[in-house]
Amino acid sequence: MKKIIGISSSVIALLSLLSFRLLVPSNPDNKGISGSLNPPSVGLNLGNLAPEIMLKDPAGVTISLSSLRGKMVLVDFWASWCGPCRHENPAVVKAYNDFNSKKFKEGNGFTVYSVSLDGDAEAWKKAIVRDGLVWSSHVSELMGWNSAVVAQYNIAGIPTNFLINEKGIIINKNLRGDELYSALNKLVIQK
Repeated sequence: MKKIIGISSSVIALLSLLSFRLLVPSNPDNKGISGSLNPPSVGLNLGNLAPEIMLKDPAGVTISLSSLRGKMVLVDFWASWCGPCRHENPAVVKAYNDFNSKKFKEGNGFTVYSVSLDGDAEAWKKAIVRDGLVWSSHVSELMGWNSAVVAQYNIAGIPTNFLINEKGIIINKNLRGDELYSALNKLVIQK
């Protein structure tokens, strides 16, 4: 008798679970990158949701990375004192100028979220002007390598970048020169 009650309880529990799953509607807007109902986890790998950044621009206004959702965004870590970063800036400027108003498969428009590891505000501001970094999202803690974002994004060297889609998902990393242009060109909706 105890065996029958135990089996009956297991069957009832299983049926309850199945009926609950059938009654709870799925939310198609909450699908992760793999199409599952689980949203992507925050992380630094392809397919992860990029960690949020909220830093101040040169005027002291806080700009969050998530405020740029809806666009393709290059999260670009650099500094005015970094020779390789300054050498890379013309390629980023060209990509911005050519793609900022384009429609993408995964975003409407392209912009850059420049995260500076500078410690000197004047040097940072002058480099933005000298290199023609015309987009509006320039941020920094002005703490150099001691910036919290260095640990948050596991930055071991600069320049470093992450390309994220309209939903904030990392779709590519460390694109240099023509690689950035080519990656964006493949994602543009061609007419």
